[in-house]
Amino acid sequence: MEHRSGSPDHGPDVAPDAGGDLGGPVGGEAGGPGADPDARWLALLMHAAFFLLLGASLTRFLMRHPGEARTPWIIALSITLAVLYLLGPVLGSRPTPRRLVWLGVLVLVWMVLVVLAPSFAWCAVPLFYTGLRILPPRAALALVALLTAFVVAAQLRLAEGFDPNLVLAPPAVAAVATAVFVHMQRQAVRQRELAGRQRELIDDLLRTRRELAATERREGTLAERQRLSMEIHDTLAQGLSSQQMLLQAADRTWSADPDAARRHVRTATGIAERNLAEARRFVHDLAPADLAQGGGLEAALYTLAARESAQAEGALTVHCHVEGAPGAPLPDRVQSALLRIAQGALANVREHSGATAAGLTLTHLDDRVVLDIGDNGRGFTAEPAGVRSPDTVRGHGLPAIRARVHQLGGTLTIESAPGEGTVLSAAIPLAPAPLTVPEDPA
Repeated sequence: MEHRSGSPDHGPDVAPDAGGDLGGPVGGEAGGPGADPDARWLALLMHAAFFLLLGASLTRFLMRHPGEARTPWIIALSITLAVLYLLGPVLGSRPTPRRLVWLGVLVLVWMVLVVLAPSFAWCAVPLFYTGLRILPPRAALALVALLTAFVVAAQLRLAEGFDPNLVLAPPAVAAVATAVFVHMQRQAVRQRELAGRQRELIDDLLRTRRELAATERREGTLAERQRLSMEIHDTLAQGLSSQQMLLQAADRTWSADPDAARRHVRTATGIAERNLAEARRFVHDLAPADLAQGGGLEAALYTLAARESAQAEGALTVHCHVEGAPGAPLPDRVQSALLRIAQGALANVREHSGATAAGLTLTHLDDRVVLDIGDNGRGFTAEPAGVRSPDTVRGHGLPAIRARVHQLGGTLTIESAPGEGTVLSAAIPLAPAPLTVPEDPA
């Protein structure tokens, strides 16, 4: 038994920073030092503290009790305890039977050392962490209580009388060490849960952004497809239809009236040239060829009216009239849309109305621009927007016009009745309006 020299041996007045494998909750599998750099450094610190305390305890004993008979046993048990502790990381952190046997032998060797030399009680705190890291919660707390009671008993054996510090200090140190370890374990669990939720939120955000981008691409594709279909209908399709009628008329009159047939062919040739210019313009920037020639919307409408009248060869006369003047140049998209609306409306007049006269009227107002297309044809019963008659064969012109007006935030009015002609009015506001995806007019 070790005798006191000078001041008595106190209990383990050590309150190191929390260490050990802080990768898992108390009683569960630790994540291992390699799972987290901070946990790895804390574990290394805890291991270093154990060997430092063990070496200090052995040095103190050798300095105070040199040459005693128990000294070889103390040295041998110290070496055994160090070797056993080194085997701990090799066995892993799961509470396997082999790991539990190792812990039991480790604690037993330490108890023998404390009985022989109470100074080795200083190594209790690292053993607290070892038990808390490996054992289930209740077993770990029981082991801490057992080690604490053993430290108190060993220290009281050295005291000359009852010393409250020897009774209260070891439990206080054990309680603080256990509380710190449990708190850090719970913080580690919360951090892992928070990191998991953050990863889930980031994944959801990325998935939502991908879905939104895909939706925008689909909507953009549909809008562009719809716009191109309207462009083709108002230009190339109309020109090809006119060429077909002119060539059919030339074929019918080729023998009876060669001059008329040649006029039809020349007119069809002019339309083909016009369509070729439109097709080339499509490839360039999809802008109307009439607008690309300069002069603005008014000049393009006058050119359109003259061309329609010439192509009809007296069967249809188209007049154009402009009222007012714009306060500022119209946006390109407004000019392009109004020209396409005029082309589509005149195509309907030429092919379906049987009219002999039609008029284009462009009116500039303070807050909007209005395009009116009227004819003296047979008229029809106007259907509500989005409704198509069952006997409609083509039926693409008016829905396309509605879609163009809707894209610009405007309104389309159709006034018609059987035998009374038709007036189509498209009003486009000049204030900026949000672009919308048009409905499929087909």
